Amino acid sequence: MYEKEVVRINLDENNNITSVVAKDGKALRCDAVFSTMPIKDLIAAIGEDKMSKEVYETGTNLPYRDFITVGLLLDKLKIENKTKIKTLNNIVPDNWIYVQERDVKLGRIQVFNNWSPYMVDDPEKHVWIGLEYFCNEGDEMWEAKDEDFIDMAIKELISMGIIESEKNVLDSTRIRVKKAYPAYFGAYEHFDIVENYLNSIPNLYCIGRNGQHRYNNMDHSMLCGITAVDVFLSGNPDKSSIWSVNTEKSYHEEDNKKEEK
Repeated sequence: MYEKEVVRINLDENNNITSVVAKDGKALRCDAVFSTMPIKDLIAAIGEDKMSKEVYETGTNLPYRDFITVGLLLDKLKIENKTKIKTLNNIVPDNWIYVQERDVKLGRIQVFNNWSPYMVDDPEKHVWIGLEYFCNEGDEMWEAKDEDFIDMAIKELISMGIIESEKNVLDSTRIRVKKAYPAYFGAYEHFDIVENYLNSIPNLYCIGRNGQHRYNNMDHSMLCGITAVDVFLSGNPDKSSIWSVNTEKSYHEEDNKKEEK
């Protein structure tokens, strides 16, 4: 059962998950569940009758920040590489550029050429960038038409001196991402009771950014999955090692929690 939205999770009298049910009504029996779905949706799918009111209300009210990215294929950038770092086509060497201007809605620019030249059709002639906007599902930015939003994004780039004009844009796309960033306010204050409840379900393993309501990067999410499999195979009921991934203070970047404008 692939690419199905899970809307219900069934538990037996021992609190084990017996099956998951998709939005189309199809059910899948299971021995174990490795969940990457947002905890807000996971708690709702399990159901209020399976937990205390406090756990249910906390879990279903966890806050998130949604995300819009505009991908632009460009023939060139106006900004120049003034560093000593050599780059293909001499573009700026940054992977991300954080935007500080207060008169634009843009939060961050991602330069895909610098992640890998294989992400661009012709890296010697083209620059592929992503413009990142932080928003809330249903707000003005989220509901804007694709063409209007892309036009706004291009105008912001021009106003910032990143590109010369609309003529630099060869292609464009817009993607909305729900619950891209788990947020640490509001109901999150009592998140520990939700975590404890989820850990009480023997065959449930919560992994990944949304699966743990934690700002995990891809490396953390992969390590989280590997750790969860190790715990599952060992038969150890203690899941603390899964939740301890990305809690080391030596890694954390203060900027990780400042991506809202």
